[in-house]
Amino acid sequence: MARVRAGDAGAYGDLVRAHAGVALRVAVLLGAGADAEDVVQESLVKAYRALGGFRDGAPFRPWLLRIVANETNNLRRSARRRGATEVAALLPEPVADPELSVQARAQRAELVRAVEVLPESYRLVVTCRYLLDLDERETATVLGWPRGTVKSRLSRALRRLRTSLETDPADD
Repeated sequence: MARVRAGDAGAYGDLVRAHAGVALRVAVLLGAGADAEDVVQESLVKAYRALGGFRDGAPFRPWLLRIVANETNNLRRSARRRGATEVAALLPEPVADPELSVQARAQRAELVRAVEVLPESYRLVVTCRYLLDLDERETATVLGWPRGTVKSRLSRALRRLRTSLETDPADD
């Protein structure tokens, strides 16, 4: 960060390359949809301009992802639309064995459906923690919630997912 603050554009480029992928996934998952790349680009520009306010010793990733989340919310608010969660794109591809692949695809589809029907706050916390692999602190920063809220909503979301996934489809 010292190099970036000293004006080393190459150092900022390294930071961008290291975090652009997760920033794009956050933008998509928070509802930017087709505008996700624009949101990330705008966020990176804003982050660069705001480097003076970046706390020494603070981790860059959650700070950047909070900017991405804010930009995505601004986009959604100004457009008055709600983007669909694209959870399926973040899940690992099914295995190569055809027999296992069919089962894995079915489980994947069931998980995607279960996550997509969660209330938005639960869907966001599950997405950040398990699909984006953010830790609890980063999730709290990205979503702008206290850590206790992240913990409680994650617990409730997992309970709902467990209940939803344990329901036997043959019983319906």
